[in-house]
Amino acid sequence: MKKIIVNGLEYLNKIESKIAFYPTLYSLAGMLFAFFMYYAENKGISSYLKDNIPFLVINNTETAFNILTTFIAGLISIMVFSFSMVMILLNQASSNFSPRVLPGLISNKRHQKILGVYNATLLFCIFTMVAIKPDADTNQLPGFSVLLAIVFMVFCLAAFIYFIHSISQEIQVHNIMHRLFKDAKNRLEQLIHSEKNKKNNFPNTKNWSTFNSKNTGFLQDIMLEPFGEFANQNNNKFHVLAVKGQYIYSDKPLFKSESELNEEQIKTLTSYFHFSKEEVIDDNYVLGFKQLTEIAVKAMSPGINDPGTASIAIDYLTNLFEIRLQKNETSLLFEDKEALVKINTISFQELLYLVLTPIRTYAKHDVIIIGKLIDLYTHLFTKLDNASNYKDVIINEINALYFDIENNISNPNDLEVISNKMKVFKL
Repeated sequence: MKKIIVNGLEYLNKIESKIAFYPTLYSLAGMLFAFFMYYAENKGISSYLKDNIPFLVINNTETAFNILTTFIAGLISIMVFSFSMVMILLNQASSNFSPRVLPGLISNKRHQKILGVYNATLLFCIFTMVAIKPDADTNQLPGFSVLLAIVFMVFCLAAFIYFIHSISQEIQVHNIMHRLFKDAKNRLEQLIHSEKNKKNNFPNTKNWSTFNSKNTGFLQDIMLEPFGEFANQNNNKFHVLAVKGQYIYSDKPLFKSESELNEEQIKTLTSYFHFSKEEVIDDNYVLGFKQLTEIAVKAMSPGINDPGTASIAIDYLTNLFEIRLQKNETSLLFEDKEALVKINTISFQELLYLVLTPIRTYAKHDVIIIGKLIDLYTHLFTKLDNASNYKDVIINEINALYFDIENNISNPNDLEVISNKMKVFKL
């Protein structure tokens, strides 16, 4: 039962990021509210308000028809414009920044809810107009429903103004990068906090039984809580080999088990690994690193040629790498202070190479970006203590950068500036 609930929550979280989720939800709410008001009108709510608070009721059939017709036409125009703006936003973001930033823009709940408000109000106005009988007397006219339609329309106009303001801010590359940075930073800090005061006392898994994946795709998520419960109930320990966010091929190692497993247990455990055709992982901090890198590389392309954006992206990456230095190379899942599941994560060395090599490769002719990369390595180098294993990793990356500098930059003044920046590494 718990597995069904967890799977249901995972599915709900997945569809919530779709652009049609909130508009559909709000549309259903608007339609149901229209039916509720139809019921209330039959019970005489408009007649009661007309007798007690007459200014709240529209008591002219032609006026009500004109108001609702105008609202319906206006809302359709607003919706067409709003959806067009969303499509332009997505197209521009894909062309100028990276196609990988689209899921974050699509999942913006504010814009989804605004579009939902439009749909809900439109359906309410349509069903209210249908309920009006042209030959009905004033006592049968749903005057209060028409008044509510006016209130909803005013709210839609306010939402439209906010939508224009929000979408103009959302398309700015600085705001996109700040959102990516904030999401990755929050996820990293959560992982670091969960690792505090927990010793790595997990046994060596070299001789454990290995089980391969039966699926192919991006490893979207691992349901660690039921994984840990399974390990605790069966007095077993596991080592998750697949790294979340990476593309996993079938028949490749997925996890290891300390004890032997039967077919039913293997089927249960593999069901805790969720695969996707798309690289969309909200709680994977590595995706934030990748997207900032893609924005920096795109900014340095000849068609855009925006080194300022690339410099800001490197500043954000510097901050994220500084936080990443505090994280362990592997994650552990504990139960009563005992580590039951070991989870492989991308190493600092691999992350540094994966993220900064594209920038180094595409911007090796640009002295300003090379200088920013040197500043990044210098900052990280000064944050390490003498016993850190990461010093050799940074030195290797600096050597690779220095090789590209020697082969692509010939101006003596530029080389002198670069050499002065690299003195801290004593190359």
